[in-house]
Amino acid sequence: MKALTRTDFNFPGQVDVYHGKVRDVYNINNDIMVMVATDRISAFDVVLPKGIPFKGQVLNQIAASFLDASKDIVPNWKLATPDPMVTVGLKCEGFRVEMIIRGYLTGSAWREYQVGCREICGVALPDGMRENEKFPHPIITPTTKADAGHDENISKEEIIEQGLVSREDYEKMEEYTYALFDLGTQMAAEKGLILVDTKYEFGKRDGKVYLIDEVHTPDSSRYFYAEGYEEKFVKGEPQRQLSKEFVRQWLIEHDFMNQPGQTMPEMTDEFVDSISDRYIELYEHIVGQSFVKASEADDLAERIERNVVDCLAHL
Repeated sequence: MKALTRTDFNFPGQVDVYHGKVRDVYNINNDIMVMVATDRISAFDVVLPKGIPFKGQVLNQIAASFLDASKDIVPNWKLATPDPMVTVGLKCEGFRVEMIIRGYLTGSAWREYQVGCREICGVALPDGMRENEKFPHPIITPTTKADAGHDENISKEEIIEQGLVSREDYEKMEEYTYALFDLGTQMAAEKGLILVDTKYEFGKRDGKVYLIDEVHTPDSSRYFYAEGYEEKFVKGEPQRQLSKEFVRQWLIEHDFMNQPGQTMPEMTDEFVDSISDRYIELYEHIVGQSFVKASEADDLAERIERNVVDCLAHL
């Protein structure tokens, strides 16, 4: 199966391009953004050596469905999805923070809690909590947004004091974050899933705060299966989940957390295929539709270029 791990387009009106860990974002006339969801996969702030077939299509189509579902409660950047791996939308000035919201104590928060941490990003955590336990109310634990290296935890007051975001804009982002998480939680519950935690990114255009980037994808979110959650929690057993956490766990088991001296383990074709299958599984659960693989006969880059050029000509 084919995987798209690199793009190098030159679209009409292109000003520049930003190659992120997973997405390549093309700036058109400083007004429009073309976001290509590649098949790259990252964990522990490093891009893994092999791409995952259909991962970009999964991420792009999940994000597009949630952007459409939430547009009445939060304005967002999306204008069109001209290709299974591409979203075209408004160029916004992105805020230099990511809004992470957590409904349950798990993942990195649990790892910190285990070693005695009782405060994350200025939010106090009660003693006596257990792994995968639901918080009384969802908590927001923002991070700085790093171009390279690790994102860093930061509190609301630090963000405002450092001038990263104004108080007015931050509180609008906070309001939108809770509203989006509430919607995502409801939509997940309808599909037999629990939205555990996720992140949102926001930007500004013409004085207005917009939701940008991906939404509720397995790269930005963690889901548990609702069925069996309570039983597994009581027994202290790992939850069945749909997220990228299984990739992180695989890396941890192979002694890799992107620390000095550690070597990236080899990714077998079987492991790559299993990741692809997990991404497709999440798509089908959260979107509630069968995943239709884009034609493998196409040259992915040629198809994307053709579709994007046609879209830009009609905007």
